[in-house]
Amino acid sequence: MTFVKAERELGHDSRLVTLTSHPYGYEEDICLNLPFSDMSKFFRIKRILTPAQRLLVENVHRVPDKIPREWQPGGGAETLLIRFRERLWRGKIRRFQKQTDFWNFDVIQLDGGLEFYRDGRTVRKLKELGKKIICCYTGSDLRVRGVIPAIDASADLNVTVEFDHIYFHPHIQHVFFPFLPENFTLRSETHPDKIRIGHAPSNRRAKGTDRILTALENLKRKFPVEIVLIEGLSHREALNRKRSCALFVDQIGDLGYGINALEALAMGIPTATSLVKGFAAVCPDHPFIDVTDQKIEEKLLPFLEDPDLRRRKGIEGRRWLEKYHDARNVVRKIHQLAGIRS
Repeated sequence: MTFVKAERELGHDSRLVTLTSHPYGYEEDICLNLPFSDMSKFFRIKRILTPAQRLLVENVHRVPDKIPREWQPGGGAETLLIRFRERLWRGKIRRFQKQTDFWNFDVIQLDGGLEFYRDGRTVRKLKELGKKIICCYTGSDLRVRGVIPAIDASADLNVTVEFDHIYFHPHIQHVFFPFLPENFTLRSETHPDKIRIGHAPSNRRAKGTDRILTALENLKRKFPVEIVLIEGLSHREALNRKRSCALFVDQIGDLGYGINALEALAMGIPTATSLVKGFAAVCPDHPFIDVTDQKIEEKLLPFLEDPDLRRRKGIEGRRWLEKYHDARNVVRKIHQLAGIRS
């Protein structure tokens, strides 16, 4: 809802449409609750039918032979499954489009470069009606799955909130992840006798969790460290646990920081992460503790020894977040790139 709230603040009539509820309980606007929306039973079937390399999410930067990588069905069985799923969806989608006057919206922004159908029929009709199509890529969209050819061909603008995606598409612009800092307050010290260090993996392999936990266990032998593993919780519960931390380790690898890191910065928590190649040159004033798998303990050591350094770094991170990631500024940037008058 962050994009939507920012667009509404800027005077636009904006709606968020989701195919199904998110398992972490994120805020919704229009949720279609479409069956087999890649969250439960359908994903288990998909794991059987889809090539393993398309499901593997790593923390290593691998550039494919073809740029951009293009999604194609993994075989006849996956094709039939997708057709079956979309046939089930069709009636509910049509009712939603009628009830919301869908075809009269001027701009459609597609999260992950996806629409309701893999053949791009909705996007093609929107283009015929003169609408502007923006594809916004996040996470592993371009690294693992790739673009949907029919949708990519119709896009007026491609943007990404992942800095490494600039290496995966020849026509894409990086924008900062939209965030509303005012929704977060600076943490207060709740465990003065312990230095609580948080880590919140959504995918342990992609985040380098095993190596991070090993490093934190090593530090625990020398300092009063308490490891706070934030995993498998609702978003609200995860935020409550994160707020109790004095330091936060986001991830190690080649993929850069994510929303967990932004939430920690918003709370004034010094945040360690590996940075994407080239990011520090573009944004030299970033506040992150830049770590690698070989230098986690070394980089965290000064912040374990000096509480005042933690405090100063936390304030620096919050100010940087407000400067670069404010959702209203991100929306303005996307509209500027798309030639939309705000």
